[in-house]
Amino acid sequence: MVSSGTWNFNPSVGNLALSAYSRIQIRRPALLAEHMFDAYQETNFMMSSWSNMAPNLWTVDLVTQTLTASTATYSVDAKTVMILDAYITVSSQDRLIFPISRTEYASYPNKAEEGVPSVFWFDRILSPTITLWLVPDDTYTLSYYRCTQNQDANLQSGETPAVPFRFLDAMVAGLAHRLARIYKPELEQARKQDAAEALALAQIQDTENVAMSVQPQLQGYYRT
Repeated sequence: MVSSGTWNFNPSVGNLALSAYSRIQIRRPALLAEHMFDAYQETNFMMSSWSNMAPNLWTVDLVTQTLTASTATYSVDAKTVMILDAYITVSSQDRLIFPISRTEYASYPNKAEEGVPSVFWFDRILSPTITLWLVPDDTYTLSYYRCTQNQDANLQSGETPAVPFRFLDAMVAGLAHRLARIYKPELEQARKQDAAEALALAQIQDTENVAMSVQPQLQGYYRT
């Protein structure tokens, strides 16, 4: 079998838009500036919508924050969509801390109590913050894995999409569905099904499939 021996297929966002129009039977000679503007808008609306679904693992990074004694609340980058896991480093040892809701935090009777933080509240306002409890009683390091919003998709300058290879078809299918709503409503339902299937297939692979091992603790167990 003869194969290409390459793994370089990475079309630009503009070319993905052309493919999306082809799927709704609008060929290149018919495309006007307004078609490309709508493709630009709808691509970015779609990326925004994807941020509201399951965590997009390609957007995950690790943030570190130096904690100050007696300071509970810290600013978070506005591009942060969600915080997945967090831990405190104490004397070179990492300690996992756990998320709580606004309601849980509000229920704590002494929010000024100091010690080594054990929980955090991520307040997802326009200028997001993270609030720790206990309030740090010393200088520690907070580290957390977060998902950021998807980068803007630009149809100009040959820019390629900031998504993994496995999501390219989902991008085209999703954009074709959105453009069909504008230009080819008679094709919307068919393209909607295509988009849902392509995205679901890509998301199956966008998970951390780690086998869980359960080891029963038999100490102190006896039969009568």
